[in-house]
Amino acid sequence: MGLANKKKRKEKRIEKRFEKRIEKKKSNLKKETHKNSYKNSNHSNKSSFEKIVPDTSVIVEGILSTMLESNKLNVKHIIFHEAVLAELESQANKSRETGYLGLEEIKKLRALSSKKGFKIEHKGSRPGDFEIKFAKSGEIDSLIRELALKEGATLITADIVQSKVAEAKGIPVFLYKFPVQQEVKMLIEKYFSKDTMSVHLKEGCSPMAKIGTPALSRYVKLSKAVLSKEELQELSKDIVEKAKSVENSFFEQDRKGSTIIQVKTYRIIITRPPFSDGYEITVVRPTRMLRLEEYGIGAKLTDRLLNEVQGVLVIGSPGAGKSTFVQSVSEKYVCAGKNVKTIESPRDLVVPKEVTRYNPAVSSIQEVSDVILLSRPDVVLFDEMRSIDDFKLFLDLRLSGIGMLSTLHAAAPIDAIERLCGKIDLGLIPNIVDTILLVKAGKIEKICSVSMQMKIPFNMDGKVRPVVVVSDFGTEKPEYEIYSFDGQLCVVDVKRK
Repeated sequence: MGLANKKKRKEKRIEKRFEKRIEKKKSNLKKETHKNSYKNSNHSNKSSFEKIVPDTSVIVEGILSTMLESNKLNVKHIIFHEAVLAELESQANKSRETGYLGLEEIKKLRALSSKKGFKIEHKGSRPGDFEIKFAKSGEIDSLIRELALKEGATLITADIVQSKVAEAKGIPVFLYKFPVQQEVKMLIEKYFSKDTMSVHLKEGCSPMAKIGTPALSRYVKLSKAVLSKEELQELSKDIVEKAKSVENSFFEQDRKGSTIIQVKTYRIIITRPPFSDGYEITVVRPTRMLRLEEYGIGAKLTDRLLNEVQGVLVIGSPGAGKSTFVQSVSEKYVCAGKNVKTIESPRDLVVPKEVTRYNPAVSSIQEVSDVILLSRPDVVLFDEMRSIDDFKLFLDLRLSGIGMLSTLHAAAPIDAIERLCGKIDLGLIPNIVDTILLVKAGKIEKICSVSMQMKIPFNMDGKVRPVVVVSDFGTEKPEYEIYSFDGQLCVVDVKRK
């Protein structure tokens, strides 16, 4: 009973401490956001225009309202092409953050028009099927340029290609160049302390966080306050805006119901209805960086990882510390002078700059395979295999002679082999995977080796057949045998017999 009360008092102290920190950081970040919202030596003087036509890039970034509010822009007439509204509407209907950001910007500009005394008009016709189909090829941008030329207006853009084409056509253009900021902080960072592993925010609920380490973490309430949908949307908007101006930030996936963004070391997952039952933001970051020596894996395994890497699986449950181990191995590879690539979706590994990182989600499995084979890496780190295509890519690269080290969700080495059996022919498994490491609570819990032997299966009479043997890496004693018998996959626990 005493321990329970002590735990409750400790959680209350954590909650109060976070509430104070959140309020303080919220105040500081608002000041910083206002201060840094428009810092650009290229636009330090006030820009004045009689008539402007903005394109989508400027609207989504909120550039016009920022310049107007900070008195860096003076304009009498703003003309929006209907194609801009159509594009933003399309993105919003697909529940994409950029669509909502753009529509919010136009709403803000309309409110500013009466205050600043400028006129807003919408001209042009909505884009047809052809323009929509080839929007990424520049058809929408072409419509916007034509309107600027027709109206004798200045085209405002943040897209360098758009500005170059406009200049080539003799259209007056103003190219906005994003400021180089020393450090950009997201509003969501106010929820993090030094030992926070992840933050979990959902509309209608109090903010929660996992605090501690993979070996010892607790799920605590950060504040009694209940988050509203509007608050989460504001946080989402801030994340998207900051991600576009922060180096080493990637929009990994932007679907109708979810957006995955990597900002610095933060992996951010935003979900929306109808995919989820409400707005939700989950932010995960690494809390520890370890050297390979700190795992105490011994000289035998270290030698295999560095000099004999063939196919290594690093397995464990979510949050067990698999990626942290892979990061420590990557540093060792770079120090050993190896050419290292990664396959990540999202790209959340913290690896040396010498390591090139590929994301198949923004290209294709075939493109990733072609590039890797042509760039001749010594080792490829795959974080992590989930889909059938991932397993096929792992198989293709491994059979091409490239050393592979991949993470995989599995609770035990034999579970990892069984997952492979469902996607890869049994006879190929020992050729692509020779070592399995189980990570639990940030430590290497178990190491197994995988081999193919021609033998009579354990406790069976009959003929010799190919058997996949899973053995303890240290003692080399067999623990499991896997083979096919009458078309059925048989998994036998040898160590219990």
